[in-house]
Amino acid sequence: MKIIILGAGQFGTSLAASLISETNDINVVDLNAAKLDTLQERYDLRTVRGNASHPSVLDRAGASTADMMIAVTNSDETNMLACQIGYTLFHISTKIARVRSSEYFSYKNLFAQEALPVDLLISPESLVAEYVERIIAFPEAQQIVGFAGGRAQMVSLRCTTAYGPVGRKLSSWLPDVDYRCTAIFRNKESMVPNGDTVIQAGDEMFLLGDPQAMRQIRAEFSEAQQNSRSIRRIVLAGGGNIGKRLASHLGNDYHVKLIEINPEQARQASEELNNVIVLQGSATDRELLINENIDQTDLFCAVTESEETNLVTAMLAKELGATRTIALVNSPAFAEIANRLHIDKLIIPTQISISAMLGYLHRGDVAVAHFLHGGTAEALEAVIHGDHDSSRVVGRTLAEIELPKHTSIGAIVRGQNVLIAHHDLQIQTGDHVIVLVSDKHEIPAVESLFRVAATYI
Repeated sequence: MKIIILGAGQFGTSLAASLISETNDINVVDLNAAKLDTLQERYDLRTVRGNASHPSVLDRAGASTADMMIAVTNSDETNMLACQIGYTLFHISTKIARVRSSEYFSYKNLFAQEALPVDLLISPESLVAEYVERIIAFPEAQQIVGFAGGRAQMVSLRCTTAYGPVGRKLSSWLPDVDYRCTAIFRNKESMVPNGDTVIQAGDEMFLLGDPQAMRQIRAEFSEAQQNSRSIRRIVLAGGGNIGKRLASHLGNDYHVKLIEINPEQARQASEELNNVIVLQGSATDRELLINENIDQTDLFCAVTESEETNLVTAMLAKELGATRTIALVNSPAFAEIANRLHIDKLIIPTQISISAMLGYLHRGDVAVAHFLHGGTAEALEAVIHGDHDSSRVVGRTLAEIELPKHTSIGAIVRGQNVLIAHHDLQIQTGDHVIVLVSDKHEIPAVESLFRVAATYI
């Protein structure tokens, strides 16, 4: 696949690193020569220096033969204009744009083929807000992702000695709940478990089921935790785009306080947000946090523009008694630091945003895809086509399908029903098969497995 990435910032660089493969031809466009030189030194890709919305620059980047263009510069307007030019002059089939300003989303007909031809809009602020809302619904989870319009969910849970499954076989834990453990990460290695697998402390389990099964699993996990009380009081540090979007989403359902150090941004947030208490000050101010009863806070979420500030404030809030803490960072490299600082979870906007577009990046009919385990694994929702002759999976039971070593099928969504994977379950045309691939090198083999023969019409 020939892919043009417009913008070599944090997002563009992370995107390029995620898409590098033998089957992808990637070209990155940016005005900053130093950023492009760094990219070329690290990765096997091509670069073009220039304005991402200039037709001549896009032409030099290979737009006339490109399959996809992903516009993630720092300018919404540049991203939208580049998609328009890519469609009008070069007929690029798939165009993705990052758009941050909520102003553009107020007009429903703006993004259409006859107006601004953008196939997928990426709004990091909205995606982060949705991610935090999912975490609030299941705070014990490390990650929560959905499939088939929410009919199936996958959660990752890290086991400690306090949790019920530790020391038990999977087959004996929650035998009355219809779920599937699709993978376990243990000591940085992944495995596809079976019923005889004994859960150990420190394991990260990836569990798949319908929402009812997830509620039962959450009840089991939260009962064993000391900090299992429901989230009601939330403190947000940072009144920028993400902080305001989060506060707007959460303000009607929770008791929310927003701390912003910049007086003008604090004033704007106070004017724009209803049902939210806005405080002008620094989230690193111990006295401010103590006076605002941080020890009674169920969730502290640091989303300032500085990832170092976010880590420090989340650590301080935890030290002062906040039940759970979340910090926004741009690099997955901070994950181990966060663990040492006793920060419960990290928000990595680039990974969340890339997950939103993964379905467009896979070969074959992939409806949904998600990054898991810091980007080292993926979960795919593959739509099945063909018949017994044109497909390697249609009409076959799961036991008859030879999967790559680090790959497991967790469930099949058939109509409104979620069918948990068992060896005698047969795949049919039209099924949505949910697959976890814990080694991303196996993705091409998985895509090939679910693709119909070239002669199928």
